[in-house]
Parts: sequence; structure tokens; C-alpha cells
Amino acid sequence: MPRAKPASPDGVDPRVVDAVLAVAMALAVAVVIAADLERTGRAVPAAYLFAAGFGVLVLARRRAPRVVLWLTVLGIFAYYTFGFPPIGIALPAIAALYSAAERSHLRSAAIAGVVLTAVAAYARIEEGLPTAYVASYEFLTNVALVAAAIAFGYSVHLRREARSQQERLNALTVLEQELAAENRVNTERMRIARDMHDVVGHGMSVIVLHGNVAAEAIGHDEAAAARAVQRIRDAAATTMRDLRATVKLLRTPGAGADEREAVGLSALPNLCRVARDAGVVAELRMDADPERVDGAVSAAAYRVVQEALTNVIRHADAACVRVRVRMAGDELEVEVADDGRGSVAAQDRDGHGIAGMTERVTLLGGTLSARNGTAGGFVVRARIPARLRT
Repeated sequence: MPRAKPASPDGVDPRVVDAVLAVAMALAVAVVIAADLERTGRAVPAAYLFAAGFGVLVLARRRAPRVVLWLTVLGIFAYYTFGFPPIGIALPAIAALYSAAERSHLRSAAIAGVVLTAVAAYARIEEGLPTAYVASYEFLTNVALVAAAIAFGYSVHLRREARSQQERLNALTVLEQELAAENRVNTERMRIARDMHDVVGHGMSVIVLHGNVAAEAIGHDEAAAARAVQRIRDAAATTMRDLRATVKLLRTPGAGADEREAVGLSALPNLCRVARDAGVVAELRMDADPERVDGAVSAAAYRVVQEALTNVIRHADAACVRVRVRMAGDELEVEVADDGRGSVAAQDRDGHGIAGMTERVTLLGGTLSARNGTAGGFVVRARIPARLRT
């Protein structure tokens, strides 16, 4: 099934427009021929065939504007060769000149206009008309009409190009907004994933550890089993509290200091206490004032220590872990060092912990390293700007 041609911007089918223009052109030329203003007596049927031909050419002006233009020029010259009544040069050529310029063939339209006006002026002078008259009246009139047709056509072309460029720009803007929205969603998903991993992973590690202790103690040391169960209850309660705080922070980006207190430098002693309850000697040295650190940096430092301690409890087989937080110039330095068996593979078996810490620190403009210690064990060290740039 053939596809219909697109409508013009005003909703009219271009074929209808061209048909009307073709009829108008043929009728206008025919009327001028019939008028025979110079009384040549040559208004014969053949002259009207030329009028019809000029109209037919208009029908092809969109598909082949340059071909129509030069056929029109040749048709005008042929018409005058037969000595038919004068019809001017602008009237039969105006549609062709406009169409060529409107289709961005400005050079062809200009050349055709120069040829038509020059030949017409030369022919009129050869007929015996005064040069001054031809130059000051007919020539200037023809130049003005030809220039107006070309200028109008090219202005339409420029408006159409501007509209097309604006449409492309709008489409690119929409695409950019969609990509930005998608990036924001992905960033938020990664942030939620890191927070859930940090909160749930740490709590579950402690619960599993004490669960194993309780399982081994039941029937042999009821007091130890009871202590392990109590620690499981405490760890579960702490995990739920941290999870609620995290969800609250996610729902309220502008949360104040009270909400951030549960996830920040001030909460590091609680993390070390949980590690000690799990059987690891945890030492904390705090040489940084939380008030000198932005909330996001404080929360990131907390998550780094939390994940590092979780890995120590789960994988390191360490007896002791040292946590040190200090200011190093304008940066906050966090170091977690244990005396366990070391190796990145052992410390990060799930493949997400160290990567999550690195992402979290990097987003704040900091750096993180995780490697074996020089004297054994494993060391996680992060440096983050204490104040974020706005």
C-alpha cells in the first residue's frame, strides 16, 4: 500500500498546494497572453500550450526543483523565440525560482535569475527601447521580482531548518533528561544496595557467630548459651535499629544531626563493642572531632569501619583489631588493621564489601586501599575530604 506524503506544517496536503499553484500559474500566463498588451496578434493556441506547460512544471517543483528551474528558463526563451505576446520573465519563473531557493539550491536560483534578467534587458534594447528606460524601469523591476522570489524561498528554507534543528535539540534534551533520570535511579539503587549490605551484613555476621556459640554451648554450658542468645537478641535489635535509621535517611535526604547520629563517627564505639562481644579485641582511637566532619563523610567513615569489622569477624580469624580515626590536614583518615591471616580474597569472599567501601569513598572524592599489613594481618585505610565542596 503506497504511503501518503506528509502534510505541510499548516496541515494541507502538499499535492493540493502544488495543484492549485499549477492551475494559478497556467491561468495567469494565459490571461497575460490573451491580453496581448503590445498588440502582436500572436495569441495563438500554441502560446497557450506554453502557459499549460509552465503550470505542469509547477507540479514537479518539490521533487526536482533545479530541473524545473532550468526547464522553465528554457521554456521562456523558447516562448519568446516564437514571437508570442510578451509575458515578462518574472511571472512564469517566479514559482521555479522560489522552489529552488526554498530547497536550498540558492546558487542555481541566483544564476537563473541573472541569466533571465540579463537576457531580457538585452532583448528589449535590441528591440529598440531606450537603454535608460530599460535600465531604470524594466530591468530594475525584473531584478526586484526575481530577488523577492529567491529571498522569500530561502527564508522559508531557513525557517524550516531552524524548526528542524529545534526539534532535534528538543529530542536530544528529552533523551538527556531520560539518561540523567536513569543515572539517578541507578545511583540511588547502588546507594541503597551499599547501605543494606553494610547494615544487614554486619548484623547477620554477628548473629551467625553467636548462633554457633549457642549451638555448641547448649547442653554443656547453659550460661554461655544464654549469653550468646542474649547477644543475638542485642545484635538483632541493633541491626533493626540501624536498618530503620537507614530507611529513614533514604526517605528524608535532609535529615538533621539527630537522625545522622546513629550512623556516624559518634557511633563507632558501638561497632567496637559488637566486635568485642564477638570475641575480637577491638581498640578504638579517635583523634578527630566529629563537628569538623560533614555528615556524609562521617556516615561513610562509619560504613567503612562497619564493613571492615564485619570482614574481620567473619573471615580474618583475628584476635585483635585496631580502629584509628584521625584528621590528616583537611582529610579524615580511617584505618582498620587486624592481626588475622590477611589476603583480599579471605577478607572479601562475597566480592561486594571492599568494592562497596571503595565506591562509597570515591563518590566523596576520597581514596581507599585494602591490603595485607607489613607485619601480617590486613589493613583497610581510607582518606576522605572532611568538608565536601559545594
